[in-house]
Amino acid sequence: MVYLIRTPGPVRPYDRDKAVQYAHKWAYARNPAYYDFEKLGGDCTNFASQCIYAGSGIMNYTPVYGWYYISSYSRTASWTGVNHLYNFLTNNEGPGPFAEVTDVSDAEPGDIAQISFSDSSHFHHSPVIVKVSDNKSIDGILVAAHTFDTDYYRLLDFEPVHIRFLHIIGVRT
Repeated sequence: MVYLIRTPGPVRPYDRDKAVQYAHKWAYARNPAYYDFEKLGGDCTNFASQCIYAGSGIMNYTPVYGWYYISSYSRTASWTGVNHLYNFLTNNEGPGPFAEVTDVSDAEPGDIAQISFSDSSHFHHSPVIVKVSDNKSIDGILVAAHTFDTDYYRLLDFEPVHIRFLHIIGVRT
């Protein structure tokens, strides 16, 4: 019997500045390299994935459970789905970015804040953090997002019921 032991590739830093620069550039526009999912349930996680990709430079082409975008018809659910992105980032042991759920005190620009508008465990929106106040409080988090196009928007102004912060730790090559 042969066992395949998966060893993770080298880890490099996530480029938060590139992710945030991308967020500012495209917050009120659409990059023509990507389909606009606005009329198909929303474009927020597509935008968040684009920002993460700008800061990571590596996609994970694993069918079904990876994280990639080739076209609107050739992509993973994690590229455009709020909860699928969470599952990918927090469980990824292969190539690409990986994250952990963290407290607001550890949130940084380039991370993702996922919010729920109802009293459930289902999350609905994936804004990209573009600024964190010096005191690291929830009311000092500013985000950029699609669907409700915003930049430097106060996270609490979305009036979320629940918030989870996905702190991107690094990128496996």
